[in-house]
Amino acid sequence: MLIIFLLLGLIIGSFLNAVVYRLNAVESLMERSHCPHCKKQVRWFDNVPLLSFILLSAKCRDCGEKISWQYPAVELATGLVFALLGNYFFKVDDLATWMATAYYLVIFAILIVIFVYDLKYMEIPMLVLWLGVGVSLIYFIFADSQNFSVASSILNLKTISGILGGLIAGGFFYALAAYSKESWMGYGDAYLGLLIGLVAGWSNIFVTLLLAFTTGSLISVALIVVSKKTLKSQVPFAPFLISGVFLTLLLPKIFPQLQTYFLLFS
Repeated sequence: MLIIFLLLGLIIGSFLNAVVYRLNAVESLMERSHCPHCKKQVRWFDNVPLLSFILLSAKCRDCGEKISWQYPAVELATGLVFALLGNYFFKVDDLATWMATAYYLVIFAILIVIFVYDLKYMEIPMLVLWLGVGVSLIYFIFADSQNFSVASSILNLKTISGILGGLIAGGFFYALAAYSKESWMGYGDAYLGLLIGLVAGWSNIFVTLLLAFTTGSLISVALIVVSKKTLKSQVPFAPFLISGVFLTLLLPKIFPQLQTYFLLFS
């Protein structure tokens, strides 16, 4: 099953690359893939994730212009994310995990688009973000309708937990953006905080924020050390928030002993 999720992720990653490019270029997602330089349509055999990039030596077959490393990087990253999600959340003999896994695959595909878009253009694609909010709420309401009778507390309901987590994270970043007049944080990050809080839930939002700020600080310091950035440089925060929620969901699965430490922040 791991290989199936990996291959699915590679294919979806190729599509996500197209979404990022076409959102910025304001092009239809229904069009055939084409080279951004010469505009020639990409042949189907030149559109195989990872393999085509290698066989073409990272160059367009028609014009010879270089193909960005973003394309194989996103494909590989999506493949690995899907493989991890499938490995730790999906069980063939447990139908309840099918819907949960499908949700996580869809929501992290959406988050990967936001991750790459903000990293590349320093902007949150709001259309994609609100799609993620809608998908999350629909899934939560459906899941709660199936498990309402066994919920021990209203806070155990995914819808309530998600909304509370979203209000905490979104409100926190909105306050930072308003107080600093967007010099510390943009309002787009506040909206992303809403989505991240929905995905993480109220019990996980604090550890998610801790991981996001920790990874953000470490990478920012590293960039300053290698002279890629200065203290006044702007660094997109969406990638760290998205990494934070991914680590929050996966680390306790990979390392069960960490569950105790995560509970300290819930």
